[in-house]
Amino acid sequence: MLFGVAYGLCTAAFVPRPVLNLAAGALFGAQAGLAAAVGGTVLGAGISFTLGRVLGQDGLRPLLRGRFLELADGQLSRHGFRSTLAIRLFPGVPFAAANYCAAVSRMGYAPFLVGTGIGCVPNTAAYVIAGSQAGSPTSPAFLISAAFIVVSVAAGAVVAWRKRHRLALRGPVGGPGGAAVPVRLPVPAQVRAMAVESEPV
Repeated sequence: MLFGVAYGLCTAAFVPRPVLNLAAGALFGAQAGLAAAVGGTVLGAGISFTLGRVLGQDGLRPLLRGRFLELADGQLSRHGFRSTLAIRLFPGVPFAAANYCAAVSRMGYAPFLVGTGIGCVPNTAAYVIAGSQAGSPTSPAFLISAAFIVVSVAAGAVVAWRKRHRLALRGPVGGPGGAAVPVRLPVPAQVRAMAVESEPV
């Protein structure tokens, strides 16, 4: 319980979740560590969501790029649970940025927290299992979880690079007076667009 609370506070303070997930597995084992990590993830997301609601778009603008705010105004407001679930499942989307994007949308707490709790399980489980099996690096459980981590991080990096390359070739979309016009994309494409400007976690 105490670890879960500490985990949530740390994620709200931008401590990397992979480090916390590895620690959860090393300290509590796979099952208890996963429960503590998922609970802490949901708690941390809720704290950031509440803080974002208090600050509002103007307060978060220095922390988030315009593309993130456009996503929050559009897709997250219309499809809260589905978008949150996709963001949590997709490798490379930064946890904190997703929290604050959701906060400035019109999404409610329930779809955001439920989508976070379900979507974070696969990635969290991989790190927790790796942490619990760190003493046996040749065990099948460690090797499988480590392979999952490597593949997910590599996939996020590749997709981010490809999307950045495509955006560079396409250039900004101009509107009246030369102003940029946001392009509405389907859910997976918008999720990939979020990963363009962030490093994989």
